Amino acid sequence: MDIGVVLQCTPPAARVIDLARRAETYGFSYVWTFDSHILWEEPYVIYSKILDETRKVVVGPMVTNPATRDVTVTASVFATLNEMYGNRTVVGIGRGDSAVRVTNGKPVTVAELRQAVLDIKGLANGEAVEYKGNHLRLPWATASRTPVWVAAYGPKVLALTGEVGDGFILQLADPSIAEWTIAAVKQAAAEAGRDPDDLYICVAAPAYVTDGSPEAHAHARDQLRWFGGMVGNHVADIVTRYGDSGVVPQALTDYIKERQGYDYNQHGQAGNTHTDFVPDEIIDRFCLIGPPEEHIRRIQELKALGVDQFAVYLQHDDKDHTLAQYGEKVIPAVQEHLLATS
Repeated sequence: MDIGVVLQCTPPAARVIDLARRAETYGFSYVWTFDSHILWEEPYVIYSKILDETRKVVVGPMVTNPATRDVTVTASVFATLNEMYGNRTVVGIGRGDSAVRVTNGKPVTVAELRQAVLDIKGLANGEAVEYKGNHLRLPWATASRTPVWVAAYGPKVLALTGEVGDGFILQLADPSIAEWTIAAVKQAAAEAGRDPDDLYICVAAPAYVTDGSPEAHAHARDQLRWFGGMVGNHVADIVTRYGDSGVVPQALTDYIKERQGYDYNQHGQAGNTHTDFVPDEIIDRFCLIGPPEEHIRRIQELKALGVDQFAVYLQHDDKDHTLAQYGEKVIPAVQEHLLATS
C-alpha cells in the first residue's frame, strides 16, 4: 500500500521542500500539496524543486481545478515536469474550493469537470484533444505519462470519476463513507465498460500520532478540527443539491446542520474559529489519531476496502514527529514484505 503526504505551501517554500525530501527518506511514495495560489504560495513552482531534490516520489496537487487554471496550461506544466524528471507526476482535480471561492468565483459544473479531466489526460499523455474548436496536442510530450485522479463526494462526481478518471480521491478516512464512495465509483466504471479494478483509490485525511493518552487525543482533536470544516464546504454543496433525499449517506451530511459559514482566511489551519460546529465524533471518524498501532489498524481497514493509498494531511503542530513515526513504524507495518528465502 502506498503512503503519501499532503503539504500546505505555507512560506517559506524551503520548509515545504524539506518536508517533501524527508518524506521520501521515510518511505512515503507520494507528495501532494494544496493548490490555492492566493492563500498560500504557488505550488506548481514548488513541484519542480521537490522533484529536483528527490529521486522517487510522485508529486501533484490535491487538488487543482479547471476554473483558476486553464487545462492546456495544467497539462503542459505536468508534461514538462515529466520530461525533466521522468514521469513522476499525478494530477488530482476537483470542481474547486478555496482557490475559486476567495476570488468570489464558483466551482465548475460537473460537465466542465468531466471535459477538463479528458483534456488534461489527453494532452499530458501526448494525445490530441479537441479544444475550443481546434485539435491540439503537445507535440513534444509523446513520452509523458500523468494520471488524473478526481476528488469527489457527491453522486454525480463519483459517477464521473468512475467513467473517465484514472483514480479516485476521497478526502476523509471514515470507513463507511469510503465503502459507499468506492462502490459508487466502481459501479460507474463497470457501467461505462471499464475495469473497476483499474481505478486507483486514494484516501486522504489528517493524521496525528499521540502517546495514547486522553489528554493527547483531546489536543489532537483540536488540532484537526479544521478538517471537518474543510470537508463541510463540499458537504454543504451536496446538501443544497440533494437535501435529505437519502441519495447521500447521513454519516456524511448530518454533522453540518450547525454550520454557520466559513472564513477562507483560516482555511486548513488548526484553530479555525469557524469549525466549532464539528463534533469530536466526526474528527475521530474522518481523521487518524492515536499511537502508531491505531494508525496501522485504521490503514489496514481502509486497505481491506480496496484503498491503494493513504495520504496524510500534515497540517498541525507536530509535523516532524508524525512524519518520523510514520516512517519508522507505520509505513513498514502496512507495506508488503517479501522474504529473502522460503
